[in-house]
Amino acid sequence: MTPNISRRTILGATGATSLGLLAGCVGPDLGLPSRSKKEKIDAYLSETDNYGGTIQDATGNDSVKIGVGVQGNGRHFAFGPPAVRVSSGTTVTWVLAEGKGHDVVHLEDEFESGPLRKSEPEFEYTFTSSGLYLYHCGLHDRFDMKGAIVVE
Repeated sequence: MTPNISRRTILGATGATSLGLLAGCVGPDLGLPSRSKKEKIDAYLSETDNYGGTIQDATGNDSVKIGVGVQGNGRHFAFGPPAVRVSSGTTVTWVLAEGKGHDVVHLEDEFESGPLRKSEPEFEYTFTSSGLYLYHCGLHDRFDMKGAIVVE
């Protein structure tokens, strides 16, 4: 038995699909990261208790500092701020705030700090390509110690 599909059903489905594809092509709105980047950040940081859905805007700054081992996730297992938007060419410096050891590891292996300790409390990286950079503390990933950088 063949299902009876009307012309209206086919046109409606085609129109809805086209609208969905068109919506995916729309770029950033009012200087905010594209929706797909924001959705990826929200999903990635969903279990990080110091992320409230806000991406700190640091575009136009030559350098930005992010705390490593700030209060979060039950102790000092967070990055602060957890999500930052910067311009291409910005140098981000992660600075050990608290804890005996943390690190900064990009999920796609573009950068890795090695252990941050009181004797070597900083790691910096200059972002030259636009995109979304998700990272975590490899030593404390089980505590959802994660962060995100959006480079425009």
